[in-house]
Amino acid sequence: MEPSARETSAQAQALINWELAASTAARLTPAGPTLGAAEIGAAVDNLRLMADISVPHVHDITGLEAARDLRDSSVLVVDRASWSKANTQSFAVMLQPAMEKMLEGRRDTLNSGAASVSGAITGSQLGAILAFLSSKVLGQYDPFSALAENSSAPAAGRLLLVAPNIISVEREINVEPEDFRLWVCLHEQTHRVQFAAAPWLRHHMLDEIENLSGQLLGNMDSLMERASAAAKSLKDRTASGAAPSRGAIVDLLQNPEEKAAISRLTALMSLLEGHANVVMDAVDASIVPSVKTIRQRFNSRAKDRGVVEKFIRNLLGLDAKMRQYSDGSKFVREVVDVAGMEGFNKVWESADHLPSEAEIHNSKLWLERMGH
Repeated sequence: MEPSARETSAQAQALINWELAASTAARLTPAGPTLGAAEIGAAVDNLRLMADISVPHVHDITGLEAARDLRDSSVLVVDRASWSKANTQSFAVMLQPAMEKMLEGRRDTLNSGAASVSGAITGSQLGAILAFLSSKVLGQYDPFSALAENSSAPAAGRLLLVAPNIISVEREINVEPEDFRLWVCLHEQTHRVQFAAAPWLRHHMLDEIENLSGQLLGNMDSLMERASAAAKSLKDRTASGAAPSRGAIVDLLQNPEEKAAISRLTALMSLLEGHANVVMDAVDASIVPSVKTIRQRFNSRAKDRGVVEKFIRNLLGLDAKMRQYSDGSKFVREVVDVAGMEGFNKVWESADHLPSEAEIHNSKLWLERMGH
């Protein structure tokens, strides 16, 4: 007797113990800055205020009418453990189709006991990764939260501002707190506006993630072997001073189909991050008085990272994210220089208008395709 769709969904979810991932992350997450109850309350209120103030500026800079009305999503100020838990919920949404597909091919060999053990191991490992990330992320727009089981999130998702990390960084680089918080919110609210301007984008991204995760999970027999090879290669390249192009695991987990899927996601993430960075760079002292100091000190932080953190960042591809900022920003600026912001905003009209990875690196190709 074939299992029902509900049973298949439950079995797929068991392949990763999401609750264990969230609790592991909460247990391993480093302590944040020391704050009294009154300070915490004041910081939360101020971050909400800065989030509201930033939206009209995003509208002025981007020209996207979606910035006028963002009521279908929300802003949450969270701690590190809450950020990790929110991400386990979104990961569950993103990976569900791929895990169901993998389950269909392994139903005869994967019993419930083995699935439970595997889910606990994977959940613990994911929790450790989230614990590391939870102390690094300043903010994140999550377009998938409304799709999670029993979710109370608004239809278009939610923006998470990670208060302890924002406060920690503003103290570390010794800048004006309100200025820094507004600067961060300008970037994160731009992501919120992007998805509001392109309502099709959430499901397009889910389809691309499903495709890539399906490729990787469909090759589980060799996945651990390739992951081990990726880690060894990263160690060798780190020792020699050579930097991986995207992060070692992403570099090596590529058959031709995986490579194409990764290329499309890389281009999309480069566009989203680059566009948000351009918005931040368009901010002048009339909006954020100490913006020059913030940029200089924030960008200098990367030089002070320890060897272990650099290794982990490379392994997870986090330094690739910084390159996405750079590559995407260059693309956006070049397009705006030629076609203006209105011409660039064609990118939000349909998935067919999204740039390829080749076009991200050569904006003339995209401009020609768009008739400029």
